[in-house]
Amino acid sequence: MGKALAETFPAARAVFEEVDAALGEKLTDIIWSGPAETLQLTENAQPALMAVSIAALRVLEAEAGFSVKRDAAFVAGHSLGEYSALAAAGSLSISDTARLLRTRGLAMQKAVPVGVGAMAALLGLEYEVAIAIAEEAAQGQVCEAANDNGGGQVVVSGDKAAVERAIEIAKVKGAKRAMLLPVSAPFHCRLMQPAAEAMAAALSEVIINVPASPLISNVLASPISSPDDIRRRLVEQVTGTVRWRESVAYMASQGVTRFFEIGAGKVLSGLVKRISDGAVGISVGSPNDLAGAKDAMAAVHSA
Repeated sequence: MGKALAETFPAARAVFEEVDAALGEKLTDIIWSGPAETLQLTENAQPALMAVSIAALRVLEAEAGFSVKRDAAFVAGHSLGEYSALAAAGSLSISDTARLLRTRGLAMQKAVPVGVGAMAALLGLEYEVAIAIAEEAAQGQVCEAANDNGGGQVVVSGDKAAVERAIEIAKVKGAKRAMLLPVSAPFHCRLMQPAAEAMAAALSEVIINVPASPLISNVLASPISSPDDIRRRLVEQVTGTVRWRESVAYMASQGVTRFFEIGAGKVLSGLVKRISDGAVGISVGSPNDLAGAKDAMAAVHSA
């Protein structure tokens, strides 16, 4: 991911070089050459995904005249994507973001021994039903809603036995599907408290600027711009629910109809369309996406 951008556009290549320098290693070699198991380690995957997102943004800025400050009513990101959103809006430097995500990935993996926790996707259930299922499944352990993704997709996280109970309860409650996710740790639940403490320490040492456009906070599903508030909410995000459905609904309520998903993949564009009727998702992750992005930008500027 991101290799074609770096080979085609100097602005994208500069982002990858900056991330490599910040981490003191050639993360780009892992991104483009593997092995896949090394890239999938959360301490590598998190800064790698951010690097691709910001590289794609720099191309959009250089080739399509995009400006976060002028053209984006808000910035937002799903989980680690919140850091990418802040880097895109100039709230965090790229170097600081890369180091923060390396710390975040290591801390999240270290917080819970492998095999102790789990996450599961519950599909086809309303959020309130999924919350009730998690509470019923806990039985003295941890089982909480980690992601409210929208479109009837809720992810629960916690102790493995409790999450497995949630899967069985969800099936009885009418879930279309309920299955364990192939993750290395139970993200976005109380078991991540040690990682939250590590991030509080790391975030206290970096400069956070007022973003060029307000950030829709994962844990609030509403906009924030104060550096102190951003710092606090990023810590809360480690153990809190990613309220993506509500975040998109809020932006739509403010008149947003075009959502640019900048970086690897098109998952969020699909979710946006399911959450907000009439929403348009524009994915920008490769040179092939540039023509469509330019057309979308032209429509924005002529509106």
